[in-house]
Order: sequence, then C-alpha cells, then structure tokens
Amino acid sequence: MSLLEYPMHPGEVLKELYLDPLEMGVIAFARRLGVPRTRIERLITGTTGITPDTALRLARVFNTTPAYWVNLQTNYDMARAAKEIDVSDIEPLVAA
Repeated sequence: MSLLEYPMHPGEVLKELYLDPLEMGVIAFARRLGVPRTRIERLITGTTGITPDTALRLARVFNTTPAYWVNLQTNYDMARAAKEIDVSDIEPLVAA
C-alpha cells in the first residue's frame, strides 16, 4: 500500500503532524485560527475537507502555503474518486 495510492485525509495530517506534536487541543487551536471548534473537529475526523478559508488560516499559523493544504485535500479526493468511479467504458479521444 502506497501513500500515493492511499493518501491521508488532511485532517489526519493536521492532527498527527501538527497538533499532536504541539500538544494543542482542538478548542485552543480553533481559537487561534478564529474558527468554530466544530470546524476543526470535523476536519480531524475526516467529516469535512479543507476549504480555501481553512487553507489560508492553516498556512498562516504553520508558515506553510495554502496550496500545501489544498493539494493534500485534492490528492485525498482524487484517490477516493479513483476507487469509486469506473471510467473504463470511456473511449479516449485521439487527435487526427
């Protein structure tokens, strides 16, 4: 199993690579970002994804880029979609 085939949800990345090492709880982190506690809880549990607003806030607080967070979400979404959507019956177009 490859991380590229099965990427982590961005909320899991947030929790394991950022919040846990900082020993920061959801409430304190949500206050720091200026967002509702429930937004961080839903993100960490994988119930919701990274929005542009959240990406901007996470980039600022962790000195990363918004693209880093958005790309984590895109990679996760594409991996899930590739497992769920069958495109095998679509014929590719060929240039003349």
